Amino acid sequence: MSARYAVHGPAAVITLDNPPVNGLGHATRRDVADGLVRAQDDPAVQAIVITGAGRAFSGGADIREFDTPQAMREPNLLSLILAIEASGKPVIAALHTVCMGGGLELALGCHYRVAAPGCQVALPEVKIGLIPGAGGTQRLPRVLGVEDALNMILSGEPVASERLAALPGQRLFDRLVEGDLMTAALAFAAEVAARRPLPLVRRLHGPSPERRRLFPVRPQHRHRDGPAVPGAAQVHRHGRRLGGAAVR
Repeated sequence: MSARYAVHGPAAVITLDNPPVNGLGHATRRDVADGLVRAQDDPAVQAIVITGAGRAFSGGADIREFDTPQAMREPNLLSLILAIEASGKPVIAALHTVCMGGGLELALGCHYRVAAPGCQVALPEVKIGLIPGAGGTQRLPRVLGVEDALNMILSGEPVASERLAALPGQRLFDRLVEGDLMTAALAFAAEVAARRPLPLVRRLHGPSPERRRLFPVRPQHRHRDGPAVPGAAQVHRHGRRLGGAAVR
């Protein structure tokens, strides 16, 4: 199994378990999708927590599947994110250590996110000439604001969770957790289990715009010469015109 399923009281816990960084290969995506169905069908389960085993929540796509049919085989990452959004029970991402690329896009599809301090958060695709392909260019600006999100998207650089949590108006994290992450995540799951309607990032309009920066954006930090940079910016602009439909 590339993702484990367990029930702890009223919460189902789906644990990504695909070493070394819980890459979101086909088997992992399938196991998460199966866990979601299992949790929906269990009347005792009131909320779902997704976390990662070992030293990462998820580092994103499984590089072993690059340029293979497995990379887009159903459930592909976008299909999985849409299934999470459609869950009738709240889905909470419990983030630690590394949350990058498709792992961050998966977390952005969850209804809530709790994070441990020191979690490195990034959309690094631009560094290898790609753009985030599962909604990251649309959802991240909705929780961080356009400027801070574009800094991350166009640089590909990681930012620590505590730094992101300190941004005024941010809605990336619902809670920054001190102490044991899973204990806190399960307590948070119990707290939000009955809340309705379930929040969706794609319905947010983003924090009030402010002129702030996570870090100085110098040319060498923005990968200006990379082919993905104009594409990433264009996808973001197109998404802003389309609104929530852009992330479906």
